[in-house]
Amino acid sequence: MASFDDGDLSSFSPELPAMFDGVKLAAVAAVLYVVVRCLNLSSTAAPPEVTCRDTPLSRFLLKSCPMLTKDYVPPLLWGKSGHIQTVLFAKMGRVNTPTPCGVRKFLPMHDGATATFDLFEALGDHSTGDDVTMVICPGLGNHSEKKYIRTFVDHSQRRGYRCAVLNHLGTLPDVELTSPRMFTYGCTWEYAAMAAYVKRAFPQTLLVVVGFSLGGNIVCKYLGENRCNQERVLCCVSVCQGYSALRAQDTFLQWDQCRRLYNMAMAANLKKIVRSHSRSLLDMKSSPVGDADLSRVFAATSVTQIDDSIMRKFHGYASVKEYYEKESCVHYIHNISVPLLLINSDDDPLIHRSLLAIPRTLAGKMPNVTFALTHHGGHMGFFEGSVLVPHPLSWMDRAIVEYTDAVCHWGEERMCGRSHRHDLDAYLEGVVTVSG
Repeated sequence: MASFDDGDLSSFSPELPAMFDGVKLAAVAAVLYVVVRCLNLSSTAAPPEVTCRDTPLSRFLLKSCPMLTKDYVPPLLWGKSGHIQTVLFAKMGRVNTPTPCGVRKFLPMHDGATATFDLFEALGDHSTGDDVTMVICPGLGNHSEKKYIRTFVDHSQRRGYRCAVLNHLGTLPDVELTSPRMFTYGCTWEYAAMAAYVKRAFPQTLLVVVGFSLGGNIVCKYLGENRCNQERVLCCVSVCQGYSALRAQDTFLQWDQCRRLYNMAMAANLKKIVRSHSRSLLDMKSSPVGDADLSRVFAATSVTQIDDSIMRKFHGYASVKEYYEKESCVHYIHNISVPLLLINSDDDPLIHRSLLAIPRTLAGKMPNVTFALTHHGGHMGFFEGSVLVPHPLSWMDRAIVEYTDAVCHWGEERMCGRSHRHDLDAYLEGVVTVSG
C-alpha cells in the first residue's frame, strides 16, 4: 500500500497556504460579484426617460421642472436596487416623518357607506397667489396616517397647497364600516365625494389630482369617466400605477423579479383589513359576502384570489376578469384633457415592463401627457441620499410639487391682459374643450 513519508509531506506544505489564499480570494470575489449584481452598484445615476409631444406646454414644463431633466441620485450603497427601495418603503415609509395637523371629515354615501378624508390647510401662500388644493388618493390599503402621505402633505403645505387625503374605505383601524362594502381597485365614489366637498367648501380653489399606486388608477379613472370631473382641475399626477389590472394579472403570478412574493405580501395585508371587518361584512343586510367567501379570502395567497372572492362582489361583477376590465383606468385615461404626469420606475418589481407601453404610447399621442420613467426608485421608494441614510423628502415628493408649481405658472404665462382668475379659468376651460 502506498504511503507518504515526511519528505513528501514537506514538499506540499509551501503550496497549501497559497492554495487556501486562492480559495479565499475566489470566495471574496464571488461575494462581491453577488453584492454588486444584487445592489446594482455598477449602474450610474441618470435623468428620467421623458416621453411627451413637442408642444408649448411640454417645453415650458421641461424648462420649469429640472427634476425631470437632471439625474435622479439614489443612496449610493443600496438605492440602485429596486427591491431594497421597495422593501424599505413598505417597512418604514419615510425617515424623520413630520406630523401635519388636519381635520377629519365624514361623508355619507348613497349606499350607506361613510367616506372619510383628512383636510390639511396650507402653511403659507402659494407662489402664484392662487388657492390650490392637492386632492390625494393613497395606495392599496393606505390612508392619511401613512408616513409617505404625511411627508408629502407636509411638503405640499409648506409650498402653499391645501391638501385633502382620502382614507380608503375600511383602512382606518378606528372607523367601522357602515355598509357591506370596502375600497376596491377602481371604485371612484369616495374620491369623487371628497373632490366635490372640496369644490363646494372652497369655491375659489383649483384642484391638483394626485394618486399613488392603486390611487393612481382611481384618480385617472375618476377624471376620464366623466368630463365634468375635470372642471377646476389644474393637472393630475399618477405615481407607480400599473394602468391595467387585467394585463397585470398574469405577471403577478410570475416569479420574475420576485413578483409572486410581493403578491403574497400584499394579499396578507389585504387579509388583515378584511379580517378586521369580517363581522360587519357578514352581519349587514344585503351583504354580498358570506362565510364561504371569507373562508376563501383567508386561505388566499394572491390578490387576484381575494378580488375574486369578495372585492368584485361589492359592485356586482360576474367575474374577476370583468372586474379588472371595467375598473382599470386604461379605458378612461385617454379622456383626460388637463396636464397629466405619469411617473414610473424601470426597476419597480411590482410593475412588469410590458405595462409601461401604455403610458409611453399615450404620451407619444396626447399633447397634455408627460411620461417620466426613472431608472431607479423601486415601487414608491424614490429615496434620495448620498451614501447610506436617505433624505426625509423623496425624489417623488419634490418632483410632484415642482411639476404642479410649473403648471400653475403656465396658467400665469398665458395671461394676455385679462384678470388672473378669469384668464386661468378660461385656460382650463379651453384645455378641456379643445382636447376633448
